[in-house]
Amino acid sequence: MVGIVVVSHSHSLARAATEIAEEMLHGRSVRIAIAAGLDETTFGTDAVQVQEAIEQVDTPDGVLVLMDLGSAVLSAELALDLLESDVSARVRLCAAPLVEGLVAATVAAAGGASLADVESEAVAALAGKQAHLQQAPDSGAEPAGAEDTEEPDARATFIVTNAHGLHARPAARLAAEVRTLDARVLLRNITTASSAVPGASLSRVATLGALAGHEIEVSAIGSQAKEAVEHVLALAARQFDEVDETLTMPPAPAGRGPSATAPPAPPAGDGPFPASPGIGIGPAWSPGTSSPELTAEDRQPAADATAEWRRVRSAVAAVRREIVQTRARTARELGESEAGVFDAHLMLLDDAELLDDVRRRVNDGQSAPAAWSTTVQAIAADLDALADEYLRARAADVRAVHDQVLLVLLGRSSAFDAKPGVLVAGDLTPAQAAALDRDTVSGIVLAYGSPSSHSAILARSRGIPAVVGAGQSVLATPDGTMIAFDGATGELVVDPGPEKLVEFKTQAAERERLLDDAMAAASQPAFTRDGSEVHVAGNVGSEADAAAAAAHGADLAGLIRTEFLFLGRDSAPSVDEQEATYRRVVEALSGRRAVIRTLDVGGDKPLPYVHQPTEANPFLGVRGLRLALAQSELLRDQLRAICRVAADHPVSVMFPMVSQVDELLAARRILDEVCREDERADLAGLEVGIMIEVPSAALKAAAFVPHVDFFSIGTNDLTQYTLAAERGNDAVATLGDALDPGVLRLVDEVCRAASGTGVRVAVCGEIASDPVAAPLLLGLGVDELSVGPYAVPIVKHAVRDLDLAQCRELAKRALALPSAADVRALTA
Repeated sequence: MVGIVVVSHSHSLARAATEIAEEMLHGRSVRIAIAAGLDETTFGTDAVQVQEAIEQVDTPDGVLVLMDLGSAVLSAELALDLLESDVSARVRLCAAPLVEGLVAATVAAAGGASLADVESEAVAALAGKQAHLQQAPDSGAEPAGAEDTEEPDARATFIVTNAHGLHARPAARLAAEVRTLDARVLLRNITTASSAVPGASLSRVATLGALAGHEIEVSAIGSQAKEAVEHVLALAARQFDEVDETLTMPPAPAGRGPSATAPPAPPAGDGPFPASPGIGIGPAWSPGTSSPELTAEDRQPAADATAEWRRVRSAVAAVRREIVQTRARTARELGESEAGVFDAHLMLLDDAELLDDVRRRVNDGQSAPAAWSTTVQAIAADLDALADEYLRARAADVRAVHDQVLLVLLGRSSAFDAKPGVLVAGDLTPAQAAALDRDTVSGIVLAYGSPSSHSAILARSRGIPAVVGAGQSVLATPDGTMIAFDGATGELVVDPGPEKLVEFKTQAAERERLLDDAMAAASQPAFTRDGSEVHVAGNVGSEADAAAAAAHGADLAGLIRTEFLFLGRDSAPSVDEQEATYRRVVEALSGRRAVIRTLDVGGDKPLPYVHQPTEANPFLGVRGLRLALAQSELLRDQLRAICRVAADHPVSVMFPMVSQVDELLAARRILDEVCREDERADLAGLEVGIMIEVPSAALKAAAFVPHVDFFSIGTNDLTQYTLAAERGNDAVATLGDALDPGVLRLVDEVCRAASGTGVRVAVCGEIASDPVAAPLLLGLGVDELSVGPYAVPIVKHAVRDLDLAQCRELAKRALALPSAADVRALTA
């Protein structure tokens, strides 16, 4: 009897498809093996797993392998190369659709059909559906082979609204979605008059140079052309599900502890450029690895194209496994946001357009290394030519993947053993940067690169001081030469004299002492000099953030964002899924109170499964609590999950973007109903608060006081609404200062309303971690500062140096000043 192997990116999908097929057997049995997912929950495919599945069901009658798409096909092809020749000779890779093909193949195999007949039945499995839908088997469009010159079946345009344009992550999201549709999707940058590129190719989409504000034309050819165009427009409307999970953190003293992952401002002039704050001092050492170069022998034409293509597939599969492991480790250690760096790398390895180009070159006689290098370097060169610095920095991602695969093809390793001191290199791949340890590496100096590169982001997350763009001359620095630099300013000195070295060491020692003092007392309450306690909380966006907040002495989690659970998916999370996620985050806080903010999305961050009409100004539209009340089932499910966790943990619920008392009362009614309906829920000990983010809520804070336990002032939104200065708009960036007296007056209004009532007032915006702002906020009456987890010790340290009476006097003077600049001058 013929054996069957199911290869899929998703273990759940493969298991479900197999169960459907087995339902058709009516007691008969067929040998079916699954090779799906990197584990039961992680998407991906593995050639070795496919090989083992084939061997498990192998019989003299042969094995039929059914695959879903992309790397599943590549993994199956590579598995054939790994098998013994007598086994691989009786294996067929089948192009049939996964579910229909599996059902037909299973029934045929159970009836004793030959391998050829089982394959034929699988391939013909679509005929019934096509007949029912009155589509001839050959009438469907051939999206993959459609010519760009064909008249599209559907066309539309959209404006890019992502702050950094279609960079790696949104481009990867776009390409992944387009690949699921039966249509050839093309994109063209109308603003720059670019040529059309395939939407399913991450490498080609990246070359569009699509920046915020650019107009992009999307066209499609094929049976799902209209759906494809509408799908892309919907993706664009929700900014390709790009979630800003960056937490507010000040520069980490002495470079210890992750600092903000947002890149520094684009550099001007010559380097070095600051990339990760902190003082780096130590002997230079080179990892001994550089971007691999092909020798004349490597470029020699190859006689066996099949063998060369097999080498490419094997190298790509090996690198994919390595990146998946690196991604998982990074997610555990640094959080999901930093781990997302590697998603674009995995997409590049699956890029059909890129791999087709490599294969064409191999078929033309090029060696595997030459074909791979020529193709990928051309893509990197196209990115280098883009005008935008942020998009241009994505060439580093392409080169990182290029180098990893090429090193495998050349039989060399990209790994290196870290040494104590300052690492000096041309550039680092994200995988190399993610593997570095702050306790060993005292700093990083790169000859090339950008502050917005993924390697720089990972260095900041690791808390390792770094400068980039130092120039090729730095590569000539002999190992052991002393290097000193400031990762916050870009100052770099090779072989500093005694006086200069003492200067750097003094700065480092001062920052080290400050951090050591702060960390030593981080777990202790923060009291001002005159005895007033100020709670310092952590802003949390993941389980890793919660653990970091607890480890760095946070008194509580002052803001737990929940949007990550709802965005980037096709349906809302269930109550059970939400409960499990919230419980893990809360338990990581080790008994500290957790303030869980309900879903804060809306017109500017739409949910794909919630219909919302287009709004001319989404920031003033249906968002925050307004959306939650309009979609009450979403709110009910979330509150039910929160109430369940509150039954055995100290939890507070916080409603965002509240402007009317009636909104709050409606939300509280739903909360009461949910807790009464669910026997696992418990209101005892559950506190309720609101975010003050709009001027109206601040001005009538007294009306909210009887209905809340606390206020949390979101100064980021409050500032932009008060000053009519949109965050992220460079043209008005200088106006959006939360220390503007107008904003401070609103904070003062909230604190006055809460004073003496038992209602606490917190600030959770960026300004909470600004050392200049702390005395002003405390002087106005703020009880709690909620900051990034790693900023907690420093903020507590700063609070202990303050005298509350002096703070009140300072705040009083600040309210009378005309501008934010005057306020900052007052506190200098």
